[in-house]
Amino acid sequence: MLSEGELYLDLKGLKCPLPVLKTRKAMAKLQSGARIQVAATDPMAAIDIPHFCNEAGHRLVSQELAGGVRLFVIEKG
Repeated sequence: MLSEGELYLDLKGLKCPLPVLKTRKAMAKLQSGARIQVAATDPMAAIDIPHFCNEAGHRLVSQELAGGVRLFVIEKG
């Protein structure tokens, strides 16, 4: 469920490294403190997206797996 003002990025079906690359591109357009929700089905996203957040200074607010889709909520640092 999206919070008000939260962006949604549907990356289901994309394979590594596309989910993290598209997340990085979308994050670049956001202001600090803005949140984005990312949906991905690639198993590598479970490693790549948290690593990207750590390296880029963003905060991984939550990560959950539901029906084969991993949902990430990221806050721009």
